[in-house]
Amino acid sequence: MKVRSTPGPLLAPLPAVMVSCGSMEESNILTIAWTGIINSNPPMTYISVQPKRCSHDIIEQSGEFVINLVPADLAKAMDFCGVRSGRDVDKFEAQGLTREAADTVLAPLIAESPVNIECRVKDIIRMPSHDMFMAEITAVHIDEKYVDEKGAYDFGSMDLVAFSHGKYYRLSAEELGFFGFSVMKPKTAKRRAAQKRQQKERKK
Repeated sequence: MKVRSTPGPLLAPLPAVMVSCGSMEESNILTIAWTGIINSNPPMTYISVQPKRCSHDIIEQSGEFVINLVPADLAKAMDFCGVRSGRDVDKFEAQGLTREAADTVLAPLIAESPVNIECRVKDIIRMPSHDMFMAEITAVHIDEKYVDEKGAYDFGSMDLVAFSHGKYYRLSAEELGFFGFSVMKPKTAKRRAAQKRQQKERKK
């Protein structure tokens, strides 16, 4: 039996990220859970920001921002950046975070983040409570320790954080499958199982 709830933003879990904006000299960090991918070619993403937030005007004026994925050891810093205003405090300095120059935008990367996604705003959709900044992804940076010898990305080892109804959760690294595994042929399944065993052996 299910309990009927009033309509609300209950889609969960969501990625919990830190969004950096501004410049290397004057920057801010905004904690966001309302973000995602909206197109593949060109790659496009979005963030939804309340107009009252300090970062809103910075992003609207600059037309740029960086999405920084958050591992569990940065959860406290991420929360701080979500509850304190950039009008009152330098969040980079307060949380011991490092500004790193981006390749295609003026907004800084957060060096401690395992993945940084540079974004350039293409459109702004005004909503009653939030403004949605739709942006093209112009560059991506991934910590080399999460890239294997074949160039594959190991997101499972990043210990990333998710947000669900007011709480932060550590994402489990247990792999349940991959796109298309439900129709995989037995021969392919056997080969992939052997590859996974080899990978585990190499990590020992």
